Amino acid sequence: MDKKNNTSRRDFIKTGAIAAAGFMIVPRHVLGGKGFVAPSDKLLIAGVGAGGKGQSDIANFYKSGNAEIAFLCDVDDRRAAETVKNFPKAKYYKDWREMYDKEAKHFDAVSVSTPDHNHAIIAMHAMQRGKHVYVQKPLTHDIYEARMLTQAAKKYKVVTQMGNQGASNDGTRQLKEWYDAGIIGDVHTVYAWTNRPIWPQGIPWPSAAAQIPKELDWNLWLGTAPDKNYVEKLVPFNWRGWWDYGTGALGDMGCHLVEAPFRVLGLKYANDVQATVGTVFVDAMKQGYFPESCPPSSHATLTFPKTEKTKGPITLHWMDGGIQPERPEELGANELFGDGKNGTLFIGTKGKMMASTYGANARLLPLSRNQEVKVPQTITRVPGEADGHYAQWVNAAIAGYGKHELSSPFEVAGPLTEALLMANLAIRGYDIQKPKKDGKGVDYPGRFVKFLWDNENMKVTNVDEANQFVKRQYRQGWSLT
Repeated sequence: MDKKNNTSRRDFIKTGAIAAAGFMIVPRHVLGGKGFVAPSDKLLIAGVGAGGKGQSDIANFYKSGNAEIAFLCDVDDRRAAETVKNFPKAKYYKDWREMYDKEAKHFDAVSVSTPDHNHAIIAMHAMQRGKHVYVQKPLTHDIYEARMLTQAAKKYKVVTQMGNQGASNDGTRQLKEWYDAGIIGDVHTVYAWTNRPIWPQGIPWPSAAAQIPKELDWNLWLGTAPDKNYVEKLVPFNWRGWWDYGTGALGDMGCHLVEAPFRVLGLKYANDVQATVGTVFVDAMKQGYFPESCPPSSHATLTFPKTEKTKGPITLHWMDGGIQPERPEELGANELFGDGKNGTLFIGTKGKMMASTYGANARLLPLSRNQEVKVPQTITRVPGEADGHYAQWVNAAIAGYGKHELSSPFEVAGPLTEALLMANLAIRGYDIQKPKKDGKGVDYPGRFVKFLWDNENMKVTNVDEANQFVKRQYRQGWSLT
């Protein structure tokens, strides 16, 4: 639905039919047989990012039955090849800006599955054109971007969803039902952990430039990021470990593991954060300092204010790089903690509960309680769970803004993303170098401080150097609005 024309194709067809005097309006499912969905009643999607996760996203939208893939866009012809083959009727572009300018009247919604640093700009320009948007996690690269997208979704009245499919799983809803029933009392502490990164981190930027593959438009891939030479193995996956493009393990897995605490406890914006990080030694006596790369491991601690669901503040611990919290005493020696590699643990005044990745396989501790405790189902489940996450957005977009409930609309996904990116502020800020007072060299403090957060102004109030990461400077020629 183009911003300049608030009447969608579906509305136009209905209006035209009503205006045709003497004609009977017959439902399309009658004309086409039971279960038939007319092409004009389907959501026409433009997929930006057609390889990797974009490939599976696009396939899942199509499988929902109520969507057509109208356009495809990718800066890398190699990555897009399979999807282009699978959807031969979808016109293919390399530059999403050109696609928007030429084709905006011919699609209803946009799916964004690119590296993190370009999520916000692609989504924002789609929303400004009145397009519904589905954006892979994390919603954005910067806190500022997350706040702007959250506000834009409301302003432009478009249907939004973040691609943390676990938000539609039954497990998250089971955890909430247990908590609402008082089974584990009042939660005060939560742990979330992951084995990520499974890509290089804590390393220097490669010194040697590499030849750009002929299928890749490197300038478009960089997008908002600073000009740099192309280097080997950055594309299509290892970009996650570089701050210019990715958001580290938190960006990759945080939305999957912290979504459940946000939903269960009603969390929104944190008051403060602190972090420690794993260090790298270039030799036995010298600690490495690689500010362009995310650290090999980290432990961040966020404090959230009391909510309607809690009696006091909540402390949320994030651990990555294989770091895990102490095993609960209620868990047997041979029983799996989380799913072995990832998990979320809730600690309450009357008990504990945990889940695996994506909030799946919710369990009370000790595990014997799961046979004893019976709580009625009070929360509607999403049909198909993680797969249904796609259909939920498609159907909500067809119905229109505010008509259908969504698992991860930007009003929820925005604050969740901000909290994770705020933890990244502390992770990055841990290694901030400061000029020495005498002007000679720099101090490398490796300091362990608490970052105090002014949520209204999106600002760290006690470590000003960290605020450079709240809102990036885009490369010249690229703008969020």
